[in-house]
Amino acid sequence: MKYRTRTYYTVAQKALMWERWKEGWTLHQIAKLFDRAHTSVQGILGASGGIRPAERHRAEVALTLPEREEISRAVMAGQSIRTVAALLGRAASTVSREIRRNGGQEFYRASQADQAAWDRGRRPKICKLAENRALARIVTDKLRMLWSPEQIAGWLKHTYPRDESHRVSHETIYRSLFIQARGALKKELLQHLRRTRGMRRSRHHTQKTDVHGQIVGAVSISERPASAEDRAVPGHWEGDLMFGAHNSQIATLVERQTRYVMLVKVASKDTETVVDALIKNTRKLPQELYKSLTWDRGKEMAGHKRFTLATDIQVYFCDPRSPWQRGSNENTNGLLRQYLPKGIDISSYSQAKLNAVARQLNERPRKTLGYQTPAEMFSHTVALTG
Repeated sequence: MKYRTRTYYTVAQKALMWERWKEGWTLHQIAKLFDRAHTSVQGILGASGGIRPAERHRAEVALTLPEREEISRAVMAGQSIRTVAALLGRAASTVSREIRRNGGQEFYRASQADQAAWDRGRRPKICKLAENRALARIVTDKLRMLWSPEQIAGWLKHTYPRDESHRVSHETIYRSLFIQARGALKKELLQHLRRTRGMRRSRHHTQKTDVHGQIVGAVSISERPASAEDRAVPGHWEGDLMFGAHNSQIATLVERQTRYVMLVKVASKDTETVVDALIKNTRKLPQELYKSLTWDRGKEMAGHKRFTLATDIQVYFCDPRSPWQRGSNENTNGLLRQYLPKGIDISSYSQAKLNAVARQLNERPRKTLGYQTPAEMFSHTVALTG
C-alpha cells in the first residue's frame, strides 16, 4: 500500500486557509486547493478551535537571527564575548546569556538558538476566566441558561458598570470554549451554545431553495410601510415555520421593534391549518400591537388573503431566497434551536410548553436592545398602548 507523506503547510498556505475559512468555505473546499484530504486542513484550523491565532511578532529588544549568526561566527573564530557584544552594540551579559543557554561556545548554533527562542516565547497570557474563577462561574451559569457569549458580556457590562473584575469580552468566552488549552471553561459547555460545532465558522449561505416562490396575490416587502422598516413603531411582526422530525412544525413570530417572540402550535403545514392557527393567535393581542406580518415564500401562507380578511392584518412577502429580509425571525429561529434542536418531534410540545420556551427566550437580554430583555420592552409597549 502506498502512503502519502505528511504535508507541512507553509505560512502563506496557512494564511490562505484562514482567509477562505473566514469567507465561509468548507473544509473540503479548502482542502481541494492543496489536493489534500479535509482532515489535514481540519488539523490546522481545529488546533485553535477555528479561531485564527494572533500573528506572532519578535520583540524589538530580542536578538535577531542575523545577530545570532554573527555570534556563531565569532564564537567559531575564537573572539571574546566583549568583542562580539561591541560588534553587535549589545551588552556583554546579553551575549554571554545567549551562548550559555544554547549549549555553550562549543555547541552554539544560530538557527537552533533562534528556534529555541521562538519556542520559549510560546507563553500566552493567562486567560482572565482562568484567573478569575468567580467570573468564570457566572459565565458558566449563564451559558447553562442558554445565554450567548455576547449576551453574557453585555449583561455583565450593564449589571456591573464600575467593576472591571466582572467584565469579559464575548470573544474571550468563545476562545475559552474552543481552545481548551486555556483551562478556563469546560468543553461540555459547548453544547449550550446556539450552534454546537466544535469549531467557529462564518455563515454566508442560505438553505432556502427554489420551492419557495410563487404565492398568488403576494404583496412584496418593498410595499411595507416605512414605519415597519425602520422599527419606529411596534406591531410589525415577522413569521416562519420551524420544522422538526416526523413532519412536525410550529409557527414562530417575532415583533420587529422589541424582538418579542410568540410560538404557535400548528398541527400540519397545509395553508388552511397554518392560517387558522395564526388567526387564533392574533386574538391574544390588541390591534395596535399587530399591524402587519412579514413571511417568506413558503406555500403555508398561500391562504394569506383569508388571514388578512379575518384579522385586518396585511401580510408582506420577502423576495425569493432572501431570508435576510426577515432577519429578526431568522435570528430567533437560530436561538430557538437551543431549546428545540433539530431532529426532535415538535408535535409533542403542547401550546403551554411552547409558551414556556418563548418566555425563556423573551427573558434573555439582547445586544440590539441595549441588553434589556424583549419581555421588558414588550411590557412597556403594552402599557403605553393600554
